Amino acid sequence: MAEDAATGVDEAAVAAFAETGTRLVEAIGRVVVGQEEIVQEVLIAVLTGGHVLLEGVPGLGKTLLVRTLSQVLDVPFSRIQFTPDLMPADVTGTNIIGEDDRGRHIFTFQPGPIFASVVLADEINRATPKTQSALLEAMQEQTVTVAGETRRLPQPFFVLATQNPLEMEGTYPLPEAQLDRFLLKLLVPFPGPETLAGIVGRTIRPPDTLQPIISGSELLNLRRTARAVPVASAVTEFAVRLLLATHPEREEATPEIKRFVRAGASPRGLQALITCSQVRALLHGRYNASIEDIRYLAAPVLRHRILLNFEGQAEGVTTDALVDHLLDAQRE
Repeated sequence: MAEDAATGVDEAAVAAFAETGTRLVEAIGRVVVGQEEIVQEVLIAVLTGGHVLLEGVPGLGKTLLVRTLSQVLDVPFSRIQFTPDLMPADVTGTNIIGEDDRGRHIFTFQPGPIFASVVLADEINRATPKTQSALLEAMQEQTVTVAGETRRLPQPFFVLATQNPLEMEGTYPLPEAQLDRFLLKLLVPFPGPETLAGIVGRTIRPPDTLQPIISGSELLNLRRTARAVPVASAVTEFAVRLLLATHPEREEATPEIKRFVRAGASPRGLQALITCSQVRALLHGRYNASIEDIRYLAAPVLRHRILLNFEGQAEGVTTDALVDHLLDAQRE
């Protein structure tokens, strides 16, 4: 079918994208009970090509969700259990001494678990900053440098990290620079009664066996399709105003932002709002991104990019509350 001149994405591509998204959500839902919104948002990040930070108390299925996602994607998967004694080489890999065909000693590179397409960084805040920083280059540049040699990571590549907001003693909070590399930060809620009953039902029966739904190359093609979704100037301007309003020194900032915020979101936040809105539009069968997409994505995109000052922390203000406040202010 001919491409729609007004959109840049043809009807068949939109339908195929939405249908693939539905299949992925349904497959994951066969294993992960409830958490439909979290599943949708993780899928948005994966189809955008970004990393996700999942935060929630133990037992809510964060690791199960990532493992299930790896099963429906036909790509390599690895898990890194972050602990205080984990070293950077345990993540990136290192050179080891071996022998060639003539018995001579040579150095060969032994890849670490970061060399996978889906990387589960479990309890990322339990490793030291030195080890956490081993992920920075991988997350930003999609490369790993060891002993002066840079190696590219497999494509697609994305990190799904988990952290526990409780038991913070002995943990190492992620620095702002690394938090900014996560496309979305998702707060996994405690399930309600119906979901808890569903979890029991899944527990007492044999687990479902999932088959891969899309390959790595198909996933990359879906990402290229999403980038072709047009974003109207009004949508871009709304996202820009929202981002600028998170900065207390800007005239767009409200009195609440000026009172409680130390630093606002970076330009990566704006990029995340736009690219994620493109994917969400396609998942809903629409041809272009909308302001409603920006509003829906504002909290997961901005909550970890807004830094509270001392007064904000002392008052118990949350960044989610500030984002909701800014969205309300944009309606006025």
